[in-house]
Amino acid sequence: MSQSTPPAQLHLVLGDEELLVERAVAAIVAGVRAGSANGDDLPVTRLRAGDTSGPELAELLSPSLFAEDRVIVLESAAEAGKDAVALVLDAAAAPPEGFVLVILHSGGGRAKAMVGALQKSGAVTHECAKLKAGERTDFVRGEFRAAGVRVSPEVIEVVLDAVGSDLRELAAACSQLASDTGGVIDAAAVQRYYSGKAEVSGFDVAELAVTGDRAAAMESLRWAMLRGVPHVLLADALADAVHTVARVASAGRGDPFRMASELGMPPWKIKKAQAQARGWRPETIGEALGVVAQLNADVKGAAADADYAVEYAVARIVELHN
Repeated sequence: MSQSTPPAQLHLVLGDEELLVERAVAAIVAGVRAGSANGDDLPVTRLRAGDTSGPELAELLSPSLFAEDRVIVLESAAEAGKDAVALVLDAAAAPPEGFVLVILHSGGGRAKAMVGALQKSGAVTHECAKLKAGERTDFVRGEFRAAGVRVSPEVIEVVLDAVGSDLRELAAACSQLASDTGGVIDAAAVQRYYSGKAEVSGFDVAELAVTGDRAAAMESLRWAMLRGVPHVLLADALADAVHTVARVASAGRGDPFRMASELGMPPWKIKKAQAQARGWRPETIGEALGVVAQLNADVKGAAADADYAVEYAVARIVELHN
């Protein structure tokens, strides 16, 4: 490489969250281009490791080909065959000068052992796994921060409720809101922009269920299913709502602002849960926790009909509230 401190020659992009994978690859390529004499003309080759024959991969990775800087991106490495894996690991152990190898691996698959071998070879690992609920909160906060906007925890919660869990949609929503509002974003602004989606989000179904509104909860659930909201997300939202009510109810009445640090929730969420908790008793909350625990297992394969499992759980939560 032409710069005084060459970038790492071996990168492992680990995980299957598409947006994070795309961003990681783009950042690596941009870093190599910034320090390469080729600049924007830097050759970047992308191919599926599992679809490439041994001889083709051997030719591509041959040191004699790299008279100039070059980036090779090997996709779907988790599904690569034995011969391809051996060639990749050989190249990773001693990358030729000017050679930057970027390997995209889901973390599983038949070539799962490749991950550990690449890390032992010194690969820079870029974590791109699917984000959990709490991590999506950090993701949204980071998207707004990158756009130069500071938002309240309530805004982040409303964005997640309205838009869902897809990172690409969340990133687009944050960018759009920052642009169209001039950077002044409150919960009302999010609801104006995304009211159509909010009506069929999993969190909306869950909120209606824990407040005992059977007609509205079942109607929203039907719309959510028609829209294609995954069963797992519906189950997660219902579980979050029930667990929130359980935690707030067990904490007793009090000032939401004083309780916020103890419960690890924003005051507005505690205040809402306090109102919801008035329709619950300790024994019904306990049973509701059992319902959402069973639903979690059902939507992950235990139930023969996931649609029925979700409908039953929502209806049962409503009954328990009443």
